[in-house]
Amino acid sequence: MSAIATRQLGRTGPITSALGLGAMGMSDLYGPADEAESIATIHAALDAGLTLIDTGDFYGMGHNELLIHDALRGRDRESVQISVKFGAQRGPDGAWVGYDASPAATKTALAYTLRRLRTEYVDIYRPARLDPNVPIEETVGAIAELVKAGYVRHIGLSEVSAATLRRAAAVHPISDLQIEYSLISRSLEAEVLPTARELGIGITAYGVLSRGLLSGHWAPDRELHGGDFRGASPRFQGDNLTHNLSLVEQLRRIAEAKGASVAQVAIAWVAARGEDIVPLVGARRRERLAEALGALDIRLDAADLAAIEAAVPAGAAAGDRYAAAQMAHLDSEH
Repeated sequence: MSAIATRQLGRTGPITSALGLGAMGMSDLYGPADEAESIATIHAALDAGLTLIDTGDFYGMGHNELLIHDALRGRDRESVQISVKFGAQRGPDGAWVGYDASPAATKTALAYTLRRLRTEYVDIYRPARLDPNVPIEETVGAIAELVKAGYVRHIGLSEVSAATLRRAAAVHPISDLQIEYSLISRSLEAEVLPTARELGIGITAYGVLSRGLLSGHWAPDRELHGGDFRGASPRFQGDNLTHNLSLVEQLRRIAEAKGASVAQVAIAWVAARGEDIVPLVGARRRERLAEALGALDIRLDAADLAAIEAAVPAGAAAGDRYAAAQMAHLDSEH
């Protein structure tokens, strides 16, 4: 594999590797993970040239940040960009108990994050969702104070609408919007993506493999462990799963013709949507990371893109990307 290219997150954001590592699954929500293998995977990502690591303070209630600290021990801090989400409130049992992106909660959350990561700053700090009880101007204003104080270098957002993007950008430059984007999750293309581009805001795309559904490795009879939220995800249920896996098989034929895997083509498709987009891959093991890195060497020409569009057209997926209650909390879907 050749040296990893770089992309800038928006007009004001940092320059990062063209692919980022999403660390959530190493601590939470996808069932058990092996800590030693997780750290080895982060090391392999850094050694390969990935510089962007995405986490959230509520991933394993601090475990993910502690894990990243362990993985970065002895590494050059300035060579890595750490993106952190905050705001989700959880109980000791892991239950979701609310959301708070008020200025006081924002600053308190960052204080704990800095201690867990044992760093003096985070590169990008963002609310994980829009707090319906707090104007976005107040949340962004609080992070702007943290930027001025040197604790945060850039402000990001996650899963917000075009209107919210405009309101936030009027307060302080926004480096990037983190939002789900894949062949089967394309709702941002209508309004959110054009607005982000108008405002000079980059996109960090998560869910590029739709939580494993587009990986090419998902089996219809796969048994899910407790704590794996895919057990309740509409796209992984019954007839929805059968339909969605049929789309994957159509994509597989295109991938095989290019000598690539399904996952590599799915990642390459997101990367090809624009130089302002950085896909995040949630690899938890080195073998999956190596496969994802291979996507960077794939070039999709106009014929490839047309074939992919025909195989998996916009809106082709069965089921929403989250259960109804969670979809209702997504400002980006309003």
